[in-house]
Amino acid sequence: MGGVIASIEQQWARVCGRLREEVGEGAFKSWLRPVVVVDLDGGEVRIAAPTRFMRDWVAAHYADHIRRLWHSENPDIHSVDVIVVPDRLAMKPAAADTPAATAPASRAESRPTAAAERPPESATEFGAVLDQRFTFDNFVVGKPNELAHAAARRVAEANSVTFNPLFLYGGVGLGKTHLMHAIAWHIRQKHPERRVLYMSAEKFMYQFIRALRFRDTMTFKEMFRSVDVLMIDDVQFISGKDSTQEEFFHTFNALVDQNRQVVISADKSPSDLEGMEERLRSRLGWGLVADIHPTTYELRLGILQAKAETARVEIPAKVMEFLAHKITSNVRELEGALNRIMAHAELVHRPITLESTQELLHDLLRASDRRVTIDEIQKRVAEHYNIKVADMHSARRARTVARPRQVAMYLSKQLTPRSLPEIGRKFGGRDHTTVMHAVRKVEELCSEDRSFAEDVELLRRMLQV
Repeated sequence: MGGVIASIEQQWARVCGRLREEVGEGAFKSWLRPVVVVDLDGGEVRIAAPTRFMRDWVAAHYADHIRRLWHSENPDIHSVDVIVVPDRLAMKPAAADTPAATAPASRAESRPTAAAERPPESATEFGAVLDQRFTFDNFVVGKPNELAHAAARRVAEANSVTFNPLFLYGGVGLGKTHLMHAIAWHIRQKHPERRVLYMSAEKFMYQFIRALRFRDTMTFKEMFRSVDVLMIDDVQFISGKDSTQEEFFHTFNALVDQNRQVVISADKSPSDLEGMEERLRSRLGWGLVADIHPTTYELRLGILQAKAETARVEIPAKVMEFLAHKITSNVRELEGALNRIMAHAELVHRPITLESTQELLHDLLRASDRRVTIDEIQKRVAEHYNIKVADMHSARRARTVARPRQVAMYLSKQLTPRSLPEIGRKFGGRDHTTVMHAVRKVEELCSEDRSFAEDVELLRRMLQV
């Protein structure tokens, strides 16, 4: 039996050597070095990780890869089972460094849980999935995103922590995730020894709940507090989740105290995150808060030109200008429209023209041309001024309610085709003269108060996107 084991260990050493080359030194050091070979049973190899968390991660992200590599070394190998041997002191270094064998764990322990069978799609350590399109080289910089881009580059390139945390916020499809991936790619290339963990807030909560369920919170804490850079996307997801916020708060503090970099993204600034504890909102605003504004026409045109150039497809200037004017919602939709045009031209072998573009994107263009509704205006204005939508219809006359209501009436007059009586009815059955007064009042305040005018203009732009 000793000869067989030695053969398995030699194969594992060769597999690990290839894994190190393919996934990179950072990922190998973090996830695969602690793994050891256990035994071979009827064509199934068992390998062992020191914790459930690591077992689940290896099973989800590397097991198929390991099986393919091992099958190329030994055609008799048809499956790889990842188990847990919790006694870390009994475990020797990974096969790529020093081949080792450990006592097999029980079959009950070796069965992956249902959660382990669903790999976390957003969780990214070096070697796991990062979108190759999302690099700094592929990020088009313009006035709306220049601060966020500059800050992200500084964090990626700095040898010491500059802003902690870097907090990126903006609407859907404006580039937050792109910049976070770009930071991770840059560090991977320049500093592969640094451990970076990128994960959505939803997956952070998911892993925390699993740790509670399996009574393995120490492994969870060690996992998140031992990284050099922690990146959490869409942190607004944990709003209202008290236990998850508590754990995230302590994780955040532990990393900052150790001078480790934290990068956060959200759809709102820290001070506007509803359902978030005040102490956490305060911590999130400690470092640099960088807003990514809605795209301008010039930036949208630049993005289209860059994408067409990368794809090496000739797009008429008029088509580019048309798309940049008509699709203003977000960059994802803009790029999706261009992809559709390029794919259509390639598949049907027809030239790209303005007419064919309009015909091909009729559904998208119709959606972009839709008119905003009074209900949407009321909801957006209420959110902006932190009042209830019900206050738009109520009889309350306090200025904190009356002024936002007047702004909503003004925007309803400006952005919808509704008549004054129709608008009045949508605001609790008010008379059309009340709407006229609101419009005049808002116009008067805009001419006198620059800050108020900017507020109203911001709301108008948000509603027209």
